[in-house]
Order: sequence, then structure tokens, then C-alpha cells
Amino acid sequence: MTDSMKQKAEGRRQKSGAESHPRQWVDRSSPAYKETPRDSSPQSHPRQWVDRSSTAYKDTPRDSSSESHPRQWVDRSSPAYEDTLRDSSPESYPRLWVDRSSPAYKETPRDSSPESHSRQWVDRSSSAYKDRLRDSSPQSHPRQWVDRSSPAYKDINWAYQLHYYLCFRTHRRKNLFSAHDRMDALSQELSHICERHGFHLLKAKAYPDHLRCLLSLRPSDSISKTLQTVKTNLSRRLGLRFGLQAPVWADGFLARSVGRVQIEAVKHYLDSQSEHHGYARRANPPVFRYVSKNPIALAAAHSAFDLNHHVVLATRYRRGVFESRMGSGLLEYWERVATKKGFSIDRATVLPDHIHLLVRIVPKLSIEDCVLSLMNNGQHWFGKHYSEVSELWQASAYVGTSGKVTTALVKSFLSHDL
Repeated sequence: MTDSMKQKAEGRRQKSGAESHPRQWVDRSSPAYKETPRDSSPQSHPRQWVDRSSTAYKDTPRDSSSESHPRQWVDRSSPAYEDTLRDSSPESYPRLWVDRSSPAYKETPRDSSPESHSRQWVDRSSSAYKDRLRDSSPQSHPRQWVDRSSPAYKDINWAYQLHYYLCFRTHRRKNLFSAHDRMDALSQELSHICERHGFHLLKAKAYPDHLRCLLSLRPSDSISKTLQTVKTNLSRRLGLRFGLQAPVWADGFLARSVGRVQIEAVKHYLDSQSEHHGYARRANPPVFRYVSKNPIALAAAHSAFDLNHHVVLATRYRRGVFESRMGSGLLEYWERVATKKGFSIDRATVLPDHIHLLVRIVPKLSIEDCVLSLMNNGQHWFGKHYSEVSELWQASAYVGTSGKVTTALVKSFLSHDL
């Protein structure tokens, strides 16, 4: 600021009468200030450092020098900075390590290599991986036994006759049902429970310390779940009726399969399938017979059981698909499946258009789960080793129980008083 300008400003300040009032620095009512606005000099207000109305400052803007404001380090309006932008170098901002606006980085994208991200191990955009998908084989996952790309058998039609002889006793063999009224109540409650849950009660007999019954079940019913339902409901109903303290029943049980014929007759029927269908006269009959050399010993806690089932599976439209060599490979694969699932294939006969099997299961496994496992894994094995078919099996199956005694003999035993 020149000396002449300072003198003019000092003269204006003296004329304004700044000493008239300690808080009044400028007499705004005086006509002398109409020509000189409030901000005409830097001394008019302690916070006003620059007289912006003065023409002298038009040539020198506020930010013309770095000293105009303590926070203004760079005059961005200067054309000198147009060539050097703020982000032109990695040092302009501590978090910007790479100038992505540079054309040099357009040729090398961030994710152009698997090393660009610590979690990216495989470049899935590569065409080399399009021919080998993750789930293209059952080995891609240890729990994958069935090729899920093929139609899985989940709900099929059944022809069945499943009869089971069951026996369970009271807790610590207590004589809780020695009275006739309790024994009659036990029989009535058992009938009501079986009717509500869809169990067909063929025959039952109550004793003072145990209960014996003959049930006809569905393929989806397992022995363990059925006995759990019966025991729980009987304990609750009889406890409320007679004031019995829990537990009423012991943990263990006896379960045996029975049927219209004995198991020896079923084994003979499977062995004579070649003669039954007329293949025995051929020089090379397309029949494979399988008998387990080392049957799997099945066991379950707190139970004694022997559950045998005759299973028949037919091919789609009864097409002649299998031969003796195929049957050998299929049964070998099914043996490994049975070991994992907890059942045993004791005997089998493979014919061109259907298969007969004699299967033993554990109480916790239903025969439906067993058959569906055989069908799905058989579909997978056949498509892997021979030809891919949309449906190998007919969506239906036959299952029937058999045992050392027949159903008629068990009925007669439960009908007589001992």
C-alpha cells in the first residue's frame, strides 16, 4: 500500500469520529461515509484485512501470493498449475499409489492376473477352465455320490408288503400292567396311536412287563422312528391315566421282519430266475448271480433286529440293458454304497430288464432311503461306464419283507393265551 493511500485512509478515520463511542468505530449515519463504504479500508473492521472494493486489488487477487491466507499454499487459479495437477504424481495424495488416469495402466488392468487379489487362486475367465467345470465329476466333492446333473429319483411308486414283529418291555421289567384294566387300556391306546400315525396294527398282545405287536408299515417308515412314536405316546397317555412315573419303557427293543413266505423261499426264488425267465437254455445266458461272501454285520445300540427285504427294480420301459459283465460291475459298486449307507446286499440276480435283491437294513434306515440310494447310484454308475441315459430305472419298485417265520405264524402266536 502506497504512502498516499495510507494518508487518505488516516484522514477518513479522523473525520469519522471514531472516539465518539467506544463500541462505535464508524459513524454510519454521516454522509461522509456514503462515498467510502464500510470495507473501503482494512482498518474499518478488525476481521477485514483487504479492501476488496478498491480498484487497486483487482489486478492482484486474494490468492495471488502464498501469504494472503495461512491455509492457502498453492494458487490453483494460476495457469502455471494447469500442467501439474494435484493427482499427477503418487506423492500428491498418500492413499493414491497409482495414477489410474495414465494411459500406461489401461493396458494392464488391476485384475489381469491371479496375483491381483489374495483370494483369487484361479483365473476363471480363462478358456482353459470352461472345458473342466468344478462339478463335472463325482470326485469334486467327497460327499457327492450321485451325479446331480442327471434326474434324481426322489418320489417313486411303490408296491409293498412290509410286516414287522416288534417287542419292547417296561423300564427295569416292572409289572406295570398286571391289572386287567391297565392291560386293556394299553391295548386300546396302542390301537388309537397306530391309527393316528398311519401304522396298520395287525395284531398285539400286552403282558405285565412287555408288549408284543405285529405292524404293517409304509416304505418311508423306519423301525426306530416308529417305536419312538409308539413308546412316547403310550408313556404320555398311560401316565396321565394311571399316574405312572416316567420312564415307563426301557430303551431297547426287538425287531424282526416277517412275510408271506420264509426267507429261504425268497433265496430259492432269486437263484431260479434264469430258469424262470427261460435264459437257462442259452449257451451264454445274460444273467448274473451274486451271493455275498462276507456279509456285513449290522449293529445298533439297545436293539436286536433282523430286517430282510426282497427288492425288485425294473429298467425304463423294461428295456434289455444289463448283461452278466455289467451286473458284476454294478453289484461291486453297490457294495461300496451299502457300506457307506449302513445296509447289506446279501444276494442278487441281475437280468437284462430287472434286478432282484435281498437287502438287510438297520432300524434307523427306512427301506425307501435304501432303494432310492441304489437307484440313484446305479444311474450314476451306468452313465459313467457305459452310455449316458436320461432314465435308467422305472420310477417304481417292489419291496417285501421276509424272515424265518411267516406273518400267519406270528398272528397265531399272538392270538393264543400263554
